[in-house]
Amino acid sequence: MRLIVARCEVRYSGRLDALLPEALRLLMIKSDGSVMVHADTGGFKPQNWMTPPTVIELERGGVPVPDEVASGYPDLGGVRTVTDARAAAAAVGLAPEEPTPAERAAADQAAAAAAAVVDEPLSKIVVRKRAGSTEDRLDIVISEVVSDVFHDMGEAAALEKSGVERELQELLADAPHHCGEGFRLVRREWPTDIGPVDLMCRDEDDGWVAVEIKRVGTIDAVEQLSRYLERMKDDPGMADIKGVLAAQSVKPQARVLAESRGLGWVEVDLDVLRGDREPALKLFDL
Repeated sequence: MRLIVARCEVRYSGRLDALLPEALRLLMIKSDGSVMVHADTGGFKPQNWMTPPTVIELERGGVPVPDEVASGYPDLGGVRTVTDARAAAAAVGLAPEEPTPAERAAADQAAAAAAAVVDEPLSKIVVRKRAGSTEDRLDIVISEVVSDVFHDMGEAAALEKSGVERELQELLADAPHHCGEGFRLVRREWPTDIGPVDLMCRDEDDGWVAVEIKRVGTIDAVEQLSRYLERMKDDPGMADIKGVLAAQSVKPQARVLAESRGLGWVEVDLDVLRGDREPALKLFDL
């Protein structure tokens, strides 16, 4: 993970246009391609962000640095040139051909150019992401870098839910019809590249439905479910996937936001799921 504290201006273009005027901000760039722009206020929510998959381009002193890894630093200490790359391949038992003089000269020239700007300050970060037929883009213009550090976070341990949310997930996996009429479970913890979906189900029309389970359904839970759906809709086989937020209680604001995005929501009773109490009768049950 790369953490940059910088005075910068952030411009978003895509489905709409937005501008964050120049100010001191924290730029967080994760190894999976996530980019977040934070202020020192506003709680945990970033002022702007881009989820993977993204293309990240950096400039130093106004010069593009194609070899710079967004989550690290310029790769100048290891494999710099075609010659080095071929030597590395040979070291692991491969038998690459010798580089031509032109290949060697071009690679050495590129490495020298990158080395020439490595001490220049970071001046711009461009983050691009395809969104259907359009492109979302973040242009971060940096006027001053206060801090620029890289942390190798290693392998992240999987999230283990505990308490009420974990129990809700287990009980709803056994009885998915509480999330929607005719729902049947396909898998718990359905993997995506931005985290697992609690339950993946099929509805009575055999359509895909992603179910996100919370103790309390909030706006943030709706946003989380929306991000999962956005990623999964990139798969042509899931282009029509639906989403449902299931919780013991769903906040009024979350209900409005979910409905505005075409998402379903349902409140579930933990005692009923446990079998400790009979469900309340409804008019059509009489």
